Formats: sequence, structure tokens, C-alpha cells
Amino acid sequence: MDSTEKEIGIFDAPYRALTIGIILAVTTVAFEGLAITTIAPSLAQKLQGIHLYGWIFSAFLLAQIVGTMITGHRISKRGVFASFVTSILFFVIGIIVAALSVNMMMLIAGRLLQGFGAGAIITCVYFSITAGYPDRLRTKILAMFSSAYILPALVGPYIAGLLAEYISWRFVFWFVLPFIGLAVILTLPAFRNFKTEEVSESKNGRKEGYALLLAVGTGLLLAGLGSITSWKGIVLTVAGILIMILPLRKLLPAGTFRARRGLPATIISRGLFVACYNATESYVVLALTDVKKLAADLAGLIVAAGALSWSAAAWLQSRFDAKDHGTGRNKRITAGIGLMVIGVIAVMFAVSLPEGGIVYAVISQIFTGFGIGLAHPTTGAIALQQANKGEEGEISASLQFTDAFSPGLSIGIGGAFIAISQTMNWGLLTGIMLALSLQLLFVILSLAMSLRIKKGNSAPQA
Repeated sequence: MDSTEKEIGIFDAPYRALTIGIILAVTTVAFEGLAITTIAPSLAQKLQGIHLYGWIFSAFLLAQIVGTMITGHRISKRGVFASFVTSILFFVIGIIVAALSVNMMMLIAGRLLQGFGAGAIITCVYFSITAGYPDRLRTKILAMFSSAYILPALVGPYIAGLLAEYISWRFVFWFVLPFIGLAVILTLPAFRNFKTEEVSESKNGRKEGYALLLAVGTGLLLAGLGSITSWKGIVLTVAGILIMILPLRKLLPAGTFRARRGLPATIISRGLFVACYNATESYVVLALTDVKKLAADLAGLIVAAGALSWSAAAWLQSRFDAKDHGTGRNKRITAGIGLMVIGVIAVMFAVSLPEGGIVYAVISQIFTGFGIGLAHPTTGAIALQQANKGEEGEISASLQFTDAFSPGLSIGIGGAFIAISQTMNWGLLTGIMLALSLQLLFVILSLAMSLRIKKGNSAPQA
């Protein structure tokens, strides 16, 4: 490799189309995952399905897990080109179904298809980074990959709010189609040339089955909780819990259920605070728009304050980490989760006030965003540090799985509280407060679990 070739970057001619295509694909997926937060209350009301509110998010997140697991296996059998085309088709069909929805069940079906496609697309993108770039450029494209989530988090909710407020909520879905189309045009030529190696099917095949079983079990649990006042709801809830036990034991590190010191405690602490952050964000928007009667775009701006705070804290923790060489990671995790506790309490205070409370809502988003910005990347670093040699990929998969599953479950349970409140005529505010109380419990448990995180060089054995 000569000196000229060494200077080629990810935006130079050999990689330009693939790089831009990857950024567009990730940004589009992130927008559909994040922007829906702002318009979800309006969707639920207009489609007469407020009792199914949590499913708008849970359907996407749970299907994303299945899409990730299945596509990771399919790439080795069918190649990344065919897998990416299939992923895009699922995602686009999901967008069209959601945009044309005439009732809540149709919207949820669209979100399921979107979530499956989103998980599959991101899996293909990860493969393309390995296959399409030399090692010296991978850290740069991975940095751009991460940055592609920042813009949707900052402006996505506000743009979605504007579209819903002044045009129609359906345009939040139609809006992304040109961008995903351009991403396909730019990436497919490179994807066509990528080669894959056949891998053993047994382990990956089992993971596919466990992911599907977990999605079914979680769906039954959430459906049962939403109608827990009837015998049918009780049966569904119990059946869902029983079905979930085995796949969770297989998909999470050994000792996670017992919160064993080290990696298991790291995973469970992270799962709890990620669940809290995403669910709190979802239900504070519902409170702001349907209880406080704020416009959707203003609610989107308040949510964006949390994303901006997250970005600032993530940058700050990287500076701290470089300065103390990682010795202060445990303290930063505990401090970050502690800030999230304060943020959730501020959210509940803002929502419960009979009038106003907007300032407290903004403050709450800043605290929760800054807290997770400190804790999220740091738990990832500690988890990878605790991995045995050769286990880094498996630990990364556990982190991604936790980040998708825990908020899907948490938001779904919160949605069940709202459904129960509707059934019992307690009012929407009561349902929201119950959902937020659950998030406060989760983040307090996360704080307790964070004290069991022990910095070490090896992962605990099963």
C-alpha cells in the first residue's frame, strides 16, 4: 500500500457512496425509531387506541431484536446483498402500512414490520463495515455510524412534531422514503461484491429460535397485563412470563438473573436505566401533549433537550476516561444513574402539577439525558473490559440485545398501566403516573445494581 492509498478516507472516491449510503440508512432507521415519540400520543388518540399506546414502541423494539438475530444468521447463508434487499423491503412495507393505518392494530402491524427491517438493516450495516473498509478506516466509519444517531435524536422529534402539527402525522412515515431509496442506490453496488463465509448453524439457529420465543412471550405478557382485570389477562400474563424465562437465560450472560458481580450486574444495571430513559421519554411526551395540552413540536423540543444533554455528557465522560485511564468508570456510572433518579422525580413532579410544570419537564430531560450520557458508554466499556479473549462479539451482542429488549418491555408495561387506567376509569393522568413510577423503581434498582459492578479483566464463568 503506497502513501497515496494510505491517505484515502471514508469520503474519498473508493468509499464515498458506501459511506453516505450507510449514514443515510442508519439516520433513517434512527429517525423512525425516535421521531415517533412526538407523534405517538396523536396517533393513539386519532386511531382510538390510547389503551394500546405502549405497543407503538414495544412492537418496533421487540421486532428489532428478531430482525437482528435472524439477519445475522441469514447473511452467512444468503450473503449480505440478498439480506439487505430483504431488510429494506420489510422496512419500507412497514412504513407504508403505518402511513396508511386506519386503526391501531394496522399501525402496530406496520411498526412490527419496521422494527424487523430496522434490526436487519443495522446488522447488514455492521457487516458492511467489516467487509467494505480496511482496519485503519473502521474506527472512522464507526464514529460516523454513532453520529448518525445524534441528528435524529436532536431534531427528529421536533421535525415529527412540525409535520404532525401542520401537515399530517402520516408524513412522518412518508418523509423517510426518499432517503431510504437513496441509501439503497448508494450501497447496493458495494453490497453485491461482498463475500461471506459459511459458519456453524447450530448456535445461531438456536439464537433465532430464542429471539422468536422471547418476542412471543413478551407479547403475551404485555397483552395479558393490559387486561389483567380479567381471567384471560391473568392466563396470558402467566403464560408470557413462563415462555420468556428460557430465552432470557440463553440470550443473557450467565448469572444475570442473580445480578452476579461483574458482567451480569453491568448488563442488568444498563438494561434497567436504558429501559427507564426510553420509557420516561415516551410517557412524558404523552403527558405534555394530552394532559398539559402542549403542541407536538414544542413537546419534541423538550425531548430534544435530553438528547443534547446525552451528547454533551458522552463527550465529557470520554474526556474523563482519557484523563484517569478508566479508573473512575464505576463512579461515573453511579453518578450518572443518580442524576437519572433526580430526573425521573422531576418528570413526575412536572406531570402531577395541575398547571404549568414545563420548566421542570425541561430540567428532568436534561438530568436524565446527562445521566445516561455518563452511564451508557461507560457500562459498555466496562462490559467489554470484562470479556474473555474472543468473547468481545458475544458481549457486544448482549449489550445490543439489552438496549432493545429492556425499553420494549418497560414501555409495554407502562402501556398496560394506561390500558388498566382506561378500563377502570381512573383517567389518563393516573396511568401515566403509574408508568413513571415504574421507571423510578427501575432506575433505583439500576443504581443498586451499579454498586455490584466490579471492574475486572475477565468475565464471570457460567
